Amino acid sequence: MANATGAMTGAGQSRDQTITIVIVGAGVWGSALARLARQNQQAIVRLWSRRSPEPLTEVVRDADFVLSAVSMKGVSETIARLKPAGLPPHAVLISATKGLDAQSRHTPSQLWQSAFPHNPIVVLSGPNLSQEIEHGLPCATVVAGLDRAATEAVQRAFASDVLRVYANLDPIGTELGGTLKNVMAIAAGVCDGLQLGTNAKAALLTRALPEMIRIGTHLGGQAETFFGLAGLGDLLATCNSALSRNYQVGYGLAQGKPLDRVLADIHSTVEGINTTEVLVEIAHDCQIPVPIARQVHRLLHRQITPQQAVRALIDRDLKQEFEDELL
Repeated sequence: MANATGAMTGAGQSRDQTITIVIVGAGVWGSALARLARQNQQAIVRLWSRRSPEPLTEVVRDADFVLSAVSMKGVSETIARLKPAGLPPHAVLISATKGLDAQSRHTPSQLWQSAFPHNPIVVLSGPNLSQEIEHGLPCATVVAGLDRAATEAVQRAFASDVLRVYANLDPIGTELGGTLKNVMAIAAGVCDGLQLGTNAKAALLTRALPEMIRIGTHLGGQAETFFGLAGLGDLLATCNSALSRNYQVGYGLAQGKPLDRVLADIHSTVEGINTTEVLVEIAHDCQIPVPIARQVHRLLHRQITPQQAVRALIDRDLKQEFEDELL
């Protein structure tokens, strides 16, 4: 089995070294990531869920990589399971959750880093629709971390003929790109559900990106990261596909369905709803303009109709296109 230090430094690392990857969370996203990880013929991949008979602490005992694919609400619970016994000192933690903690407003990787300060943390995010991955379709993603060696080790572990993996040193920006676009995907679903046309959709997505950048840079991300796969790439994929659960929420609301019925039809976690709540709180406290997110928030709380949300965006004060956009 590959040792931690050797795998991360890359010094003398052999292609035939066996690595152990534990994926926590056996939902659609975790299962898709397990499929990608198994493309690496030198990887032993273990998929764990709360229904698994073996304790998580035992499963991760000899892991080289521990990837969390649980929902945002499940991150703290998973940390609580692992913290008493700790993690192997060489293990790299990979966070593939897209969301914001409602209480602390922290990203998943920040929660993991606080709990396991001595293990390197790497974020995995990008335009990766689970259903397409399950069908073996090609895709690209981003892995990002402050520890360059650990990040490159994750890049090597997941790269395959069907997955192109890019690396960068901006985990917060990468994480927030994947998180904030979920709010915009709800708005995109509304746009398509109301059949507003391609012109309106193009305007919405173009204005969504600077809104994401304003919040993302305030929270510590780098502006350029949002123009990459984890920002613009994920935004385009999620806002243009009926496979996206967040898009489905917006589309269903535009069809006049109540939110609880829309969620019942989806049968899965929709992270954009909680993210909208936290995002609007941050924007309010820090006086950051987020017009699209605010209308999504009002729509989710039944304060306005989808038609009124669109009208509110159109009726905003006239301004210069690039005025204060990237502050």
